[in-house]
Amino acid sequence: MNKRSGIESKKRIIAAAMEVFSREGYAKASMREIAKASGLSIGGVYLYFRNKEELYKSLINNKMRDIASKLEKAAGTTEPASAALSHFLTLHLENALKNKEFILLHIREHGFAFGREVKKRFFRNQQELIEKIIVRGIHEGEFRRCNASETAKLVMGALRGIVLSVALDDITVTPRIMNAFVLNGLLRSGKS
Repeated sequence: MNKRSGIESKKRIIAAAMEVFSREGYAKASMREIAKASGLSIGGVYLYFRNKEELYKSLINNKMRDIASKLEKAAGTTEPASAALSHFLTLHLENALKNKEFILLHIREHGFAFGREVKKRFFRNQQELIEKIIVRGIHEGEFRRCNASETAKLVMGALRGIVLSVALDDITVTPRIMNAFVLNGLLRSGKS
């Protein structure tokens, strides 16, 4: 097997796992069902993942790496800080809406403790990206002076709360409303 087909097979397995876990839940999903959904043999799946838990953790890590990469690009743009922050927040919310069923499954079956250290690191990195955007906005005169670190904690906390509300309570929050809420607190008078 060449490297390219191995990478493609792994991607197919992870995509199939996302579908099966979202539909069946972690407890009911089986490696056999995931193999069938991926179009590979059960042995083919076990070449890449020793068991269901390893596959599940890999799926979570892939999802977090994918959104982190997109968020880093949004934070690192040369556009005004308000536009970068708006794009960052929108990506987070759209990701939550897109993966709502998986988020619900994860909370329902594993609670908040599963993979806690990985999640803490992910959210800490996201908070640092928000802080960098805020600092840039302050230096460019677009945002009012504030404690960028504390403000980033508040923005990240609000964002996590909104994502949980979208997933758990079926509350609809549009990116426009969320961005207006966050940016109205940061923008200096006369900026919009």
